[in-house]
Amino acid sequence: MEKLSNIGLQKEDSRHVAEKLNELLANYHLYYQNLRGFHWNIKGIHFFQLHDKFEELYGSALSRIDAIAERILTIGQQPLHTFSDYMRLSSIKEAANLSGDKETVSATHQNLSILLDLEREILKLAAETGDEGTVSLISEDIHENEKTLWMLNAFLS
Repeated sequence: MEKLSNIGLQKEDSRHVAEKLNELLANYHLYYQNLRGFHWNIKGIHFFQLHDKFEELYGSALSRIDAIAERILTIGQQPLHTFSDYMRLSSIKEAANLSGDKETVSATHQNLSILLDLEREILKLAAETGDEGTVSLISEDIHENEKTLWMLNAFLS
C-alpha cells in the first residue's frame, strides 16, 4: 500500500489534516450563513456601514469556503458537503433573529474567534506534517481574520 499521496504527502497525515479542515469548512459555512442573516436584517444608525461590511465579510467567507474544500481535495480527501454535516461539526451556532449593531458585531467577533482558534490548530498540525500548502492557505486566512477581529474590537469598544 502506497503511503504517499499524489502530491508527496503522507496519506495518514493528510487524513488528519483533512479532518480538521472539514471542521473548519463546517464552521465557515455557519459563519457565512450568520453573516448573510446579519446583512439582510441589520437595523439602526449603523445600517449602511454594517450592511456593506457584512456583505464584504460573507463574500470573503464564500471564497475561503471554496479554497478550504479545494485544499481538502488536493490532499486526497473528501470535503464535507451537506448542511447536516456542517451543523454536526460546527462550534459556531446559528445566530437567529439578530438585527442590532452591537449584537451582530459581537456575534461576528465571537464566530471569528472560533475560526481563529481552529485555524491555529490546523496551522500547527499542517506544519508538523510538512504540509506547506495548507500552512500557506491557513496563514493567509489567519492574517485576514486577525485584522477583521481587530476592526470588530474597535467597533465594540
